[in-house]
Amino acid sequence: MAKITANTLIADCLELNPNAADILCEAGMHCFGCALAHGETIEEAVSVHGQDLEELLKKLNEGIE
Repeated sequence: MAKITANTLIADCLELNPNAADILCEAGMHCFGCALAHGETIEEAVSVHGQDLEELLKKLNEGIE
């Protein structure tokens, strides 16, 4: 099964994990509704929003592992 990494596009993340939108919202990241979501990676979004990359990746991958 695919794994969400720092280089995964937000749009792809939403396809891989059906809970991704909720997880991103809980982290204060509403990126999935933004036009940039189709070209922005998780790592890029985290750097803008000041979140912990490893913790977010852990949560995003819990729903698909």
